[in-house]
Amino acid sequence: MGKLRSLAAALLAAAALSACADQPAAPLAEPSAAVPSGQLDTYFDDAAREFGVPPALLKSIGYVETRWQMVRGGVEFPGQEAAYGVMALRGDKLARGARLAGVTVQEAQGHPRANIRAAAALLSEWAEEARTARTDLAAWGPVVARYSGIKDVNGQAMYVHRDVYATLNRGVVGSSPSGNVLAAVMPVKVTAAFQFPEGDAQMAVAPDYPVAGTIWRPSPNYNARPTGDIGVVHMVIIHTCEGSYTSCWSWLTNTQAQASAHYVVNESGSEISQLVRESDRAWHIAATYDCSLNSSHECWRNGYSSNHFTVGIEHGGYASQTSFPVGQIDASAKLSCDISKGHGIPRDRYHYVAHGQLQPYNRTDPGPNWPWTDYMNRINSHCGATSAIIIDSNNTNNNASVAKYEVSANWSTGSSAGYYGTGYNFASTQAISDPATFWFYLPAAATRTIDAWWVAGTNRSTTTPYIAYNASGAEVGRVSVNQQANGGQWNAIGTWSFSAGWNKVQVSRWTTAGYVVIADAVRVR
Repeated sequence: MGKLRSLAAALLAAAALSACADQPAAPLAEPSAAVPSGQLDTYFDDAAREFGVPPALLKSIGYVETRWQMVRGGVEFPGQEAAYGVMALRGDKLARGARLAGVTVQEAQGHPRANIRAAAALLSEWAEEARTARTDLAAWGPVVARYSGIKDVNGQAMYVHRDVYATLNRGVVGSSPSGNVLAAVMPVKVTAAFQFPEGDAQMAVAPDYPVAGTIWRPSPNYNARPTGDIGVVHMVIIHTCEGSYTSCWSWLTNTQAQASAHYVVNESGSEISQLVRESDRAWHIAATYDCSLNSSHECWRNGYSSNHFTVGIEHGGYASQTSFPVGQIDASAKLSCDISKGHGIPRDRYHYVAHGQLQPYNRTDPGPNWPWTDYMNRINSHCGATSAIIIDSNNTNNNASVAKYEVSANWSTGSSAGYYGTGYNFASTQAISDPATFWFYLPAAATRTIDAWWVAGTNRSTTTPYIAYNASGAEVGRVSVNQQANGGQWNAIGTWSFSAGWNKVQVSRWTTAGYVVIADAVRVR
């Protein structure tokens, strides 16, 4: 009852704002990415009345498309035109709607009222063509399907029943980040006169993430990852669909798209579609890797397609959004944690990167308002209270408060393919005390697992010594590893008990002569 009272209160406020709806229209305001507080319900009601569209339906379509945010165009996939405004008008729909509403395309792109009027005018024309009974809310189902722009019939059915008409049935109150009510839809029991999705109840869960709320919707747009180190999953790329969730997965499962992603997360976080197996190469980024765009991280990957070694996560929404739903961020963070655990991916900003970061010449997603700090904190929280500490052989890449690296000038610098961070050090084996030291700080005594990363090669020592010490300088463990194998990945070398303060792991040169030892990176978890 509390929710209904809140909805009723919001609707009463909207009604008060609409009291002057019969007055001459006010001049258009200057273009703005923000929706004017308190005016959105008025814009919807006025447009609905003017063009004979049910106001609750018009609002529900806008909510599904943009969460009532004033988005400003971005292209995410080939063949998809940029969306604009509260109603996410694109291409021919934008041009036709603007013409029918008597506004310019620029006004329909940049002004909330003009944008909503253009969408209402377009819906009205389609209803007329379909001879829709305008007062019969259920009869608008085919018009809503046409508005979706989705080509796949099952995707249309999902958009109609699970998105727009589900919003009508449950009702919704939309608020700005500052808490002001933007618009509201009172719940109404209605079923669209449109075919239902096929096999909805029998759909399989995501094979790589088999939890409640996930669905396996296989895309034909993928191929095998290359063999060798370059094909090992090592990063996660965050995207926004530049459209709604349903329009996103339905397009990416279409052969015409020639694009895909491993996952798509819906706006509320209640559903995640897996489209491509994590072991396969999805087509989600059209750029070769350039380490200068990622803090000079792993420059040996330069020139290779970023699709080779990444998992792509799309999110229903837009790079121009002013905020993202908490439910969506949290659901994505849980998924990212699972991917991190499954592939040993470090949970940091070198390994969780933006699409626009690696493809800056024509992409900006997920945009400037993606909450990176909150997102990474949630990933680490879902993966356990203790975050991993990574110590790289380049201190520029280290968090100096918990990680540092020391090595003498006797060690050389290497950059053969497969290194972590920005290269590595190597030195010849001999009976000498001249280690490379990876320091890490623990606020309290704890048992931790140590992982090591090296670049494999035939001249590497097969008995490279790793020695662990606590903050008092007492040895707590040692192990010899074969650095001729298992390069370019994290390898668990031991679990030991450390004390509070600065502990360390050393790579020693003191082993069988005639080889070299590699000091690249150490992870503490």
